[in-house]
Amino acid sequence: MKKIIATFLMKILGWKTSMEVTNGMKKCVMIAAPHTSNWDFPFTVLTFWKHEIDFRFFIKDSYTKSILGGVFRAMGAIGVDRSKGANLVDFASDLIKNSDELVVLVPAEGTRSYVDKWKTGFYHIAKKADVSIALGYLDFKKKLAGVGPLVKPTDDIYADFKKIEEFYKDKTGKNPELYNPIIRPKE
Repeated sequence: MKKIIATFLMKILGWKTSMEVTNGMKKCVMIAAPHTSNWDFPFTVLTFWKHEIDFRFFIKDSYTKSILGGVFRAMGAIGVDRSKGANLVDFASDLIKNSDELVVLVPAEGTRSYVDKWKTGFYHIAKKADVSIALGYLDFKKKLAGVGPLVKPTDDIYADFKKIEEFYKDKTGKNPELYNPIIRPKE
């Protein structure tokens, strides 16, 4: 039913989807970029429903404990108590390692605002869990949502980030002025 609803809504909204890769995505970390608007989440959910991708994402636990907590959890939310200084990299990598299938969605920029560089937690989660990074995107200029190639983390973070940067350089967020496709940490 979700697939039918998502396909219908994406069509009437004028959006297309593209899945460059589906094999190997059953257990991975997926980047969600550009992340510049609250509209990113509904379009991401619709895209995943349309392509029947079961995903999870981290959110402040206050959302999952609220009156709408059941709705958030049903959409894939995993509540995290950030006040306790929990190590999200260890938590997420253990979660992936101990699952048969799990796609963990991470907005690598960490915010909808402009950032000088992306957060690198997604990379460290994937490296520690020994899984690939799927390059999920929303391109508002082209009205195209999807998943690009998989990037398997190596021992060369700079080369890996260069591949990721190359993929995202021509993606346009809802608010382009808030997007920085330069993600590499300084060498």
